[in-house]
Amino acid sequence: MTRTLAASAAACCALTAWVVAQPAEMPLAESFRLVEVASVADAMEQLYGGRASMSHEMRPLAPAKFSGPAVTVRLIKEEHKEGAAASQGMLDAIDAAPAGSVYVMVLEGEGSADYAGIGGLMATAMKYRGLAGAVVDGSVRDTPQFRKLQFPVFSRGVAPATTINHFRVSGVNVPVTCAGVRVNPGDLITADEDGVAVVPRDKAADVLKKSQELDDTEHRMLPFIEKFRSIREAVKQFGRI
Repeated sequence: MTRTLAASAAACCALTAWVVAQPAEMPLAESFRLVEVASVADAMEQLYGGRASMSHEMRPLAPAKFSGPAVTVRLIKEEHKEGAAASQGMLDAIDAAPAGSVYVMVLEGEGSADYAGIGGLMATAMKYRGLAGAVVDGSVRDTPQFRKLQFPVFSRGVAPATTINHFRVSGVNVPVTCAGVRVNPGDLITADEDGVAVVPRDKAADVLKKSQELDDTEHRMLPFIEKFRSIREAVKQFGRI
């Protein structure tokens, strides 16, 4: 079996197992869409310590808010002449992903931000398969098509260069480090205009509850500040900043 076929077979097995495990995660993902990513980041830090948010360089093409369980794909920089065959796994991941998933792609290697991991064709497939959004530790291209589709994506930037013949898929639904944060398949990804946060699936219920509490407190503080014109008194009253 060739290297590419072996990788595709392994990816297929991983996808099958992941698809079976995913449906129970979806109600949580829907609830995360109703809370602010800033509150999720604060909740993760307060409950477990450390940073849950990706690099500030991860920005959306257009204002966006989405949440969902992660489908992960890792590409490594490697020059070759195998064409799209070396990238089959990243396409299979889209076709196997349940609706509501978030596609998380990581490009590893020197100069990876100068290559587009996702373009208009892949975005169209994600849109019509019902994926919630995509997060690319690298760049994207075909931005007019993204805007036409209104498909939300976060990335480090925009670049015209393709990954074909320059990168090889090295893993599908495997642990990855995306923009500085560890992401396991099925972890909850939540994104809005502030950025992207990652919540381990075994901590999702507790983080959601804490995030909702933080959101509620902050939203009650706003009219207090408007009325009394004092941020100091608001913080003293509510204990939140």
